[in-house]
Amino acid sequence: MTPDDQIDAVRRGVTVTESSDAMRTVVQISQSFATTVEDLWDACTDTERLPRWFAPVSGDLELDGRYQIQGNASGTITACDPPNGFSLTWEFAGAISWVEVAIEADGGDRARLTLTHTAGGEDRSFWDTYGPGATGVGWDLSFLGLAMHLRDGSSPAQDAATADPAALAPFMRASSTRWADAAVEAGTSEEQARGAEQRTTAFYLGES
Repeated sequence: MTPDDQIDAVRRGVTVTESSDAMRTVVQISQSFATTVEDLWDACTDTERLPRWFAPVSGDLELDGRYQIQGNASGTITACDPPNGFSLTWEFAGAISWVEVAIEADGGDRARLTLTHTAGGEDRSFWDTYGPGATGVGWDLSFLGLAMHLRDGSSPAQDAATADPAALAPFMRASSTRWADAAVEAGTSEEQARGAEQRTTAFYLGES
């Protein structure tokens, strides 16, 4: 599967609930993989496999345990139901949001991974600036790495450390566009969504 194929293999959804001074946003990404539920669970939870497509994760990977993603978020595992899924808090840059991972059979020899990232009480200005792509593009990159890993056992996360960042630029641009599309479907104005798309793309490409 190429990055171009991967863009079309993913389902993306956005839900926005607003109050007078804050908002609750839900970003969801889902994909079917040619593997079993058990193997998909293992890829998402095994500390030896996670660094191959995602990032090194340390801590107590069990219910109520604390985890740390190297160079990224930390949090607490709030639910764990192997091999069906898990939930956790996502604590990063002083903010707390929530991530839920669900794994299910998807017909034949396939399994589907659905990740839901919920943020509550966000400042409206952040959404206006970046939209759902702020988190969505990052999850798209993770799903790309997982797809490559499940396809042939490769280690895309490790390869990315030495790869030319420009090689993924078209994928990140396409991902940012798709998340803007999802924002429009959720009720965001076209003008606002496309402005946020441009700023998110520039952020991921290091242009701002």
